[in-house]
Amino acid sequence: MKGKLAWRWGLICVVTVFAVYFMLPLDKRIHLGLDLKGGIHLVLQVNTQDAVRAEVDDAMERVRGDLTEKGFAPTALQRVPDGNGFQFKPTVNTTGKVLDKVIDDRLAEFKVSRGVEITAILKPEVVRSIKDMAVRQGLETIRNRVDQFGVSEPVIQRQGLEGDRIVVQLPGVDDPARVKDLIRSTAFLEIKPVVRVAPTEEALLATSSGQVPEDSEVVSGDIEDLEGRVSGKEYYLLKKASVISGRDLRNARRSQDSYGQPAVSFTLNPEGANKFGSYTSAHIGDRMAIVLDSKVRSAPVIRGHISDSGIIEGNFTVQGSEDLALVLRAGALPASITYLEERTVGPSLGRDSVNRGLTAGLVGLVLVAVFMLVYYKGAGINANVALVLNAILLLGAIGALNATLTLPGIAGVILTIGMAVDSNVLVFERIREELELGKTVRNAVALGFSRAFATIIDTHVTTIVSALFLFQFGTGPIKGFAVTLTVGLAISMFTAVFVSRTIFETELSRRAQTKTLSI
Repeated sequence: MKGKLAWRWGLICVVTVFAVYFMLPLDKRIHLGLDLKGGIHLVLQVNTQDAVRAEVDDAMERVRGDLTEKGFAPTALQRVPDGNGFQFKPTVNTTGKVLDKVIDDRLAEFKVSRGVEITAILKPEVVRSIKDMAVRQGLETIRNRVDQFGVSEPVIQRQGLEGDRIVVQLPGVDDPARVKDLIRSTAFLEIKPVVRVAPTEEALLATSSGQVPEDSEVVSGDIEDLEGRVSGKEYYLLKKASVISGRDLRNARRSQDSYGQPAVSFTLNPEGANKFGSYTSAHIGDRMAIVLDSKVRSAPVIRGHISDSGIIEGNFTVQGSEDLALVLRAGALPASITYLEERTVGPSLGRDSVNRGLTAGLVGLVLVAVFMLVYYKGAGINANVALVLNAILLLGAIGALNATLTLPGIAGVILTIGMAVDSNVLVFERIREELELGKTVRNAVALGFSRAFATIIDTHVTTIVSALFLFQFGTGPIKGFAVTLTVGLAISMFTAVFVSRTIFETELSRRAQTKTLSI
């Protein structure tokens, strides 16, 4: 018996030491959520139709390029009104073999209708897949940007299983406007060949009868003075096909231009470096435009071979160059986003919530402890020791799991206290029943724990399953409640059954003959 009790107490001590280690100091180990620490809560909507249009535009350019390369450039190439497809009119001399080849190679994901004009509409399942992927990519891009910004314990998750909304909670943020700009910024980088430049759009298109060539586009850029003030605009006719884009970036960081002003330098991955090197070698003396979010930042002349690096200039501030480098590293958003909801929680409100939550927890703990002492007498001390240990282990588990404690999480802690006492009540009532049936104290204690065990397991497991569903499908605060409740219930089974029984058996082992039990 003594050997059995020794390993039991050894296990309890080891678990308690680990819990205290991960619990202290509380302000370092226990991370507070948005509602306790203050910060911002955002609900964003990903405009998934942008991603669909981008896919359609990409297919249009592939079809145009393939047919033009074979000498059958199409006419009247345009997107259909709903944006889910496009139409084009092949030239009269386009052979059926060439057309079939292009459709099979480039339009496998489209439903194609043939006639005088060919209409290609994305299949419904493909549209759903593109929209779902846009939300997933947006989620990862926003998470990367927030992580690089340095926000601790952010909550970034999709709202609903197939929704187009993303919930972002950023505790402790003191500059919400800057974070919103970082999240909102598309930051899609492209380097494109420059056809010509003019001070007005009319002058730019004068040599092409006022029409934009099908393989080109008009993009504007600001003219800035030495102090960064915008003094006018320039218009650039650029090739639609990019030399390289943000997808070819390996890294981006803040640097300085030749005048010592803040700029952003970037390096390319091997594939991007090969493309960039080949293009710059063949176009020395030509201009290329650095386009960021459909706006020309600069259009330098290619002076020589450039392989794996470049620089973006544009009269940046230090913070502006750092932010641009950050979003370039994190990647471009696949679609634009719209802010649907914004809430700001002040630190004072968070501190007030913490104080009220702690007060509620302590008052609940004291009232429960007093009730157990009055109703169960000596056995109530046993229950209270297990209850205090339950609270210590729960805080230690939250610290070890690096979980975030929210106001609903505090509610989960308080509910766990009640569940822990409930388990002791079940055991104690079974012991009382066995004593009333004339069993000895030792047998009554043993039977009380063994017969209450199945009920305790049943109630705890069913509640844990419910908490897991809350964690899977709930938003940030609900997840906090689910985490503390799940961990607390698991600990409750340990303290109410294992620890409480160890205390009983230790007390009984000290007395050879025990005829009464204070319960």
